[in-house]
Amino acid sequence: MGVRLRLVLGPDVAIGPGKAALLAAIRDAGSISGGGRALAMSYKRAWLLVDSMNRCFKEPLVVSSRGGSVRGGAQLTGMGERVLASFTRAQALAEEALAAEVAALRDMALPAVAGDSRPLPAPPALDEPPASDAPDQPD
Repeated sequence: MGVRLRLVLGPDVAIGPGKAALLAAIRDAGSISGGGRALAMSYKRAWLLVDSMNRCFKEPLVVSSRGGSVRGGAQLTGMGERVLASFTRAQALAEEALAAEVAALRDMALPAVAGDSRPLPAPPALDEPPASDAPDQPD
């Protein structure tokens, strides 16, 4: 929990934690399908995201070769490595810069919302009047 950075670079160009995770998973797995599987994502969804990223930057971020499990695969291009590294640095900078504000907001949140496993207090029953601090008044 904390800062989830999404950078909007143009009307149809954005990169956030999901696309960054897919780039890293493709780099680690050596294929689009393997990267998608690592993120519990269908091949079609992974391929569509890669296609979108490849069309949105000056150079492709991922290149793939056909050939199945023997000769096929995918890898990040130099541009893909630079985009992933830049986003990772931006995410770290955002987390560092906003740490105090995130902590303050977490302190203001209800326990279960802030990651505390204790149950939330029960809401008042709808048919009961709200509790009042005022002393009882005679009729």
